[in-house]
Amino acid sequence: VFPEMALAVWKNFLQITLKRILQQRRLSLYNGAHGYEEELIKKKLQQFSGGSINLSKEDNGIAILTLNNPKLMNAFTGTMMVELQERVTELENWKDGKGLIIHGAGNTFCSGSDLNVVKEISNSQASISTQDGMNMCMFMQNTLTRLMRLPLISVALVQGKAFGGGAELTTACDFRLMTPGSEIRFVHKHMGLVPGWGGGARLVRLVGSGAALQLLGGAARVGPERALGLGLAELTLPSADETRALGEARAWLSQYTEGPAAVIRAVKKVVTAGRELPLEDALRTEKDIFGTVWGGPANLQALVRRPKHK
Repeated sequence: VFPEMALAVWKNFLQITLKRILQQRRLSLYNGAHGYEEELIKKKLQQFSGGSINLSKEDNGIAILTLNNPKLMNAFTGTMMVELQERVTELENWKDGKGLIIHGAGNTFCSGSDLNVVKEISNSQASISTQDGMNMCMFMQNTLTRLMRLPLISVALVQGKAFGGGAELTTACDFRLMTPGSEIRFVHKHMGLVPGWGGGARLVRLVGSGAALQLLGGAARVGPERALGLGLAELTLPSADETRALGEARAWLSQYTEGPAAVIRAVKKVVTAGRELPLEDALRTEKDIFGTVWGGPANLQALVRRPKHK
């Protein structure tokens, strides 16, 4: 009996280990096989300092992530790119989290990359600059993909301008709320570029290929009304004031984050699987996630509370 038991335990251990390895692989789009040396890239990015990414986690399970570089309309410096990755890691490890609001300090969202970083990277010898640009692209794609896959319901609170990389960041959230007078604009064409942080692929999934072509090809200004029409935004909030708008965003998000963390997180995981995986894999994943809540505290309480549907 003992050898059989040991074999069963060993098999179980192997399955769990394999599952963990696959999950970790899934977290990162790029690795050494793609010429992606993360530690070297981080060192290079940290040469470009300024601004910060601040995170506060509230007792109600909602976190507020603030892009804080108001002098440059919250443009991403190199250190901010590295800090964003650190904050995403922190959120991945936050087991009680249910929701996330991303906003910018000083009544504007984000104007993309700090042009000093872009110029510095582009001014190197051509062969190096291309690689540096690609490295930044891979680094930010990895971070924003991990952000999108968090088991938290996420909202971009768009005040003022969300331009370039800032527009791309909004697409990594589940929802976008806009304040009066705000705009989302994929300005990449005017910089002689296309999105590089995954914003193009995500935009197509959000608004369809025709609308995405218009927004990218025309570098169009998208105000709240047009964003609502395209399905790019969920709502125009009443207030343009920073503090009030944040309160309104909290209230809007709370309708989806009420309830036990285990259930809210399971809901988000099911949706992520449905969005990203082929149907059969999504169905199997849904079954596994269902297994984590079936017979759980919330499920048992609900059965006691409501023995019959009314």
